[in-house]
Parts: sequence; C-alpha cells; structure tokens
Amino acid sequence: MVRTLRVVNFRCWDVLALEMLEMGGIFVGENAQGKTSILEAVCVLLRLQSPRTHKLGSMVRFSQLGFGVAGEAWSMERKVRYNKGGLLCEVNEEARATSSSYLHDGGLVVWMGNEDLELVRGAGETRRRYLDFMGVQWHPEYRSHWSRYRRALKMKNALLKERHIDEKQLAAVEELMIESGEPLAHLRGQMITMLETWANESHQAVSGGGESLSLRYQSAGSISMRASLAQAHDRERRVRQSVIGPHRDDLLLHLNGLPASEFASEGQQRTLALALKLAQGILLQQEGTRMPVYLLDDIFGELDAGRRNALMHALPPQAQKWITTTSLDWLRENDAYQRLPQFQVAAGKVTSLH
Repeated sequence: MVRTLRVVNFRCWDVLALEMLEMGGIFVGENAQGKTSILEAVCVLLRLQSPRTHKLGSMVRFSQLGFGVAGEAWSMERKVRYNKGGLLCEVNEEARATSSSYLHDGGLVVWMGNEDLELVRGAGETRRRYLDFMGVQWHPEYRSHWSRYRRALKMKNALLKERHIDEKQLAAVEELMIESGEPLAHLRGQMITMLETWANESHQAVSGGGESLSLRYQSAGSISMRASLAQAHDRERRVRQSVIGPHRDDLLLHLNGLPASEFASEGQQRTLALALKLAQGILLQQEGTRMPVYLLDDIFGELDAGRRNALMHALPPQAQKWITTTSLDWLRENDAYQRLPQFQVAAGKVTSLH
C-alpha cells in the first residue's frame, strides 16, 4: 500500500527514507527516538493531517522553515510540502490545486495509540476529533461541511468579542453555521448509528465477554440550529462565545447501560477504545474503495496478553500495519506478526533488524 516514505525536516527527523513491504513493519526503539513521528508522516502523506495536532506548523523540525513528506502509495508518487506560505500537494508530479482534490485518492488511515483511552474518559473534544478524523475519510461531503462550519464559527466568536456587536453581520454568519452545521451533525449521527454494531462486535471480540456497548450522539442544538440559536441568543452575548452547534456536540459511550467514563474499569475503558478504532476500520473498509492503513503506536506492550492477542486477531490480516514498540517481547505470542519486517530506531537512524 505505502511502498516508500521520505521526509525532510519533519518533527525530529532531518532526513529519512524508508521502503516498506505490503504487509507493513515494526519499528522498535526507546522513547523519544522518532518512532511515532514516522507514523505521523504516513498520516500526513495520506490525509494531510495528524491525529495528534491540528497545526501543521507544529510538525516542522525545530529552527526549520517547513517540512516535506513524500512517498509511493498505491502506485502513485505523492508529495506534501508545508511552509509559512501554505501547503503544496502533488501526485505523480502534478500539482493538486486543493486539499480535497489531493485527498480524493489519498488512501484511508486508522490510527491507534495509548492516548485513545481519552476517547472514553477524556473531554468531548477528543471524541469530536475522533469523529471528524473518521468522517472526512468516510463521506465526501463531511470535509466541506466541517471546514465551512469551522470558518463560520471562528468569525462568529470574533464578532461576539467585539465591544459593539454587529447583529446584522452576526446573523449572516449564523446562517452560514446553520447551512453547514446541521448537515454535519446529521452525518455524524448517521456515522455513529453505523458504528454501533461494529463497535459492539469488536468490543466482544477483544474482551471475550458479553458486555453491551451503546453509542449515542448528544447534540448541543446542532440538529435544529435555528431554534437553538434563538434560545441561546442572550447567553452567547453574555459569555461572548458560541455555545450552540457541532463544536459542542459529544459522543456518549455506555457499557451495560452505564456511562463508561464513570463506571467502567481501566481495562474495560481500554477495550472500549480499541473497539471504537476497530469499528472505524470496518466503516472505512466497507464504505471506501481501499483497505485502510493501520498505524499502531506502541499499544501492544500496554495491553494484557488476552486483549493483545484478541486485538491482533481482530485486525484485518490483509491490511498494511505500521507498528511502533519499545520492546518485542509481545511478538513471541503471534506467528503472523513475527513475519513483519523489523526496524531499529535510534540516534536518528532506522536500521533493518532482519
């Protein structure tokens, strides 16, 4: 799937060049050696974003002016360059004028990491980021609604902070929010409905038990925004920020009918987080034309043997997997994963172990 990867001035890497087999590979090394940054570069190459940050500028190597990521994916040579002037994208040496045109054939990604535990016990922003990262890959209209809504929201919050609020201009911006916010909320709700069955199946596969998982979209007025905005009129002007819309919505997670963030054990929460990411992979695989690439950031070493083996079994065997780890001890338990190429990451170099 991703055959080669080349980066320049990306995170801690000044220069890096890799070749990868279709099955993927395992990157082993101590912390802070750049393993996660390799996975992040793959994500930028395919999706022009990272699940770890909204800001491309934060991925530029210290003291440098920009970064470059390139590689061969699905027999296409792809290039992404970023600097203060913006983002430049090419496919087979032809420029793509917009991010959407680049992403049209950019491939799909499922990212799994230890921070996924925050999907269950963290703030709503983490779950919205999960939905958005998945949604822009799942539905062709999701990204446009999401982008337009975010721009309108930024304008509205700026207007609300003015000493004298221009109500006419504010009303015009709210119309833009309604036009993009309502369809965005409906797409999220549709996506969550589809996810629930697969998340339940994945949860039972990883846990080995019969616990029931339910997902529900909690709307902060985004389903019927016009009426909700009217009700929040005085409050928004009092607090000087927008309190209605998809930017305040949430994904509610219940295990056996109880809120998972409050009543689930850490082991149950970790299993639930894995189930959400496995369900994401199934959604993308069924709705897309390509198998997603799985980027697994140091998760196998953090799981007990039962969950680890169940997860290995649940991951699609035909999918390419880029795996980072600080130890290979867990690898002895699974013959299929022992066949993956192994690389040592240390002192700014990546070296093949076999």
